Amino acid sequence: MPHKIKEQRIECPHCGHPIHLALDASAGDQDYYDECPACCMEMHLNLHIDEYHQKILLGVGSDNEQFF
Repeated sequence: MPHKIKEQRIECPHCGHPIHLALDASAGDQDYYDECPACCMEMHLNLHIDEYHQKILLGVGSDNEQFF
């Protein structure tokens, strides 16, 4: 898969503010946190490279889910 930087528009899971991210697939799968520029809350970002389907999958969460 060619490792290009891809632009992706997401929404903050806390406030809904639109955010443009630059996704760099050259480092492989990534799991990191970033801060929303509008509400300053942390977003959990999970980047997965699907080599078979030649796709970049991005999961965005707030990490405030409760499990029972």
